[in-house]
Amino acid sequence: MNTLTVNGVRHTLDIDPSTPLLYALRNQLELNGAKFGCGMGQCGACTVLLDGQPVFGCLTPVAACEGRQVRTIEGLGSADKPGKLQASFIKHQAAQCGYCIAGMVMRAQSLLEQHPHPTEAQIRRHMEPNLCRCGTHMRIIAAIKDVAEGSKA
Repeated sequence: MNTLTVNGVRHTLDIDPSTPLLYALRNQLELNGAKFGCGMGQCGACTVLLDGQPVFGCLTPVAACEGRQVRTIEGLGSADKPGKLQASFIKHQAAQCGYCIAGMVMRAQSLLEQHPHPTEAQIRRHMEPNLCRCGTHMRIIAAIKDVAEGSKA
């Protein structure tokens, strides 16, 4: 048995401890925000926060999450009441196909929690591991800057 605390809720799962966190989130907990992209930690579609730090869910085993806090896009807000960063992504139309967006938002969330007012260079550097095949990087950066600068999303 493995115990995961996800978005503040404790779950006991009967799965192999080497199972990737992404699979536990999607298959056992039915939290489908994080996506399977490459399975090799090279795209960032599966990014979630582990104790506030971005990790690739496809590479992080469930065993590494025991006693730690996992946060997913579902923990930031909902379609009816999006969180500040989610609202900014909507405002800036930062999603095209939407596949990468949950991972992008989670990586950006970690940056803003650690550095509430990052420079554009810091944003770019921090967001580098996450890829957007549709090319909305400029809108993603604008959405993050908007929140960092304290604008109302």
